[in-house]
Amino acid sequence: MRIATNQLTKRYRRGAIALDHLDLRVPGGMFGLLGANGAGKTTLMRVLAGIIAPTSGTATVDGIPLDSTRNRRTVQRELGYLPQELGVYPDLTARRFLDYIAILKGVHNSALRRRSVDRLLETVALTGQADRRIGTFSGGMKRRIGIAQALLGEPRLLIVDEPTAGLDPTERIRFRNLLTDLARDRTVLLSTHIVEDIASTCPRLAVMDRGRILHTGDTASLVAAARGRTWVVDLPHRGSPPAGATVVASVDHGDHVTARVITDGEPPAGARPAEPTLEDGYLAITIDAPPRVGSRP
Repeated sequence: MRIATNQLTKRYRRGAIALDHLDLRVPGGMFGLLGANGAGKTTLMRVLAGIIAPTSGTATVDGIPLDSTRNRRTVQRELGYLPQELGVYPDLTARRFLDYIAILKGVHNSALRRRSVDRLLETVALTGQADRRIGTFSGGMKRRIGIAQALLGEPRLLIVDEPTAGLDPTERIRFRNLLTDLARDRTVLLSTHIVEDIASTCPRLAVMDRGRILHTGDTASLVAAARGRTWVVDLPHRGSPPAGATVVASVDHGDHVTARVITDGEPPAGARPAEPTLEDGYLAITIDAPPRVGSRP
């Protein structure tokens, strides 16, 4: 399912702009939306999921404009959504919770619900925990049950918002692998502030900042944004960062610090060129972004 937005804008009360004339094209497959907390990613997810309406501009999913209640409901029948904070019933078991959500989604045949729930519990590797109360689950297990509820009804579009935030490394890897598998036969839109999640799962991505799209393309194109601008330099232990340079990372050696920096112009004295990473490219793009001045009409 293809997603497109044109001049999509969302203003909240007191003039706060969450989406600022945003243009985006998602062709299908696995697509990443990368941006810091507060960039507007969750607002965009909620618009695409038909939960809120934009102030102006348009959004379409599979060619259907999200401009009416009827159209939004049509899209929602083909959509699975995992919000950043999923409300669950801690006293329900995983099996009963999924059965309840399936009823809400209109699956009234009990045998069909049972087969669907069992299949999804197996998909998210929770078959052995099916009769445990969700309140006893770890954070990673709760995220997996969240994906299972989003997959009820076999949606062709899956929207997941910050799915690995707060997970330990093992659960994060497990979740990324699960999303990659799911993207083989559906569109998966992954919203995250974690660069590693994008690098591990998404062949194409968009960078979002303050409600705007700064960059779209494949991961190689984002890495290229920092090529020729990424350096490693040794600095005095208590020295200041070089003028015009942004420090990406540093290692303290006691008598000096080795810093990885991105520059806008000439490299610092004694700097050595470094092969850029996706994180370097992301920082280079956001550093270059001009400030948003006021509100556009």
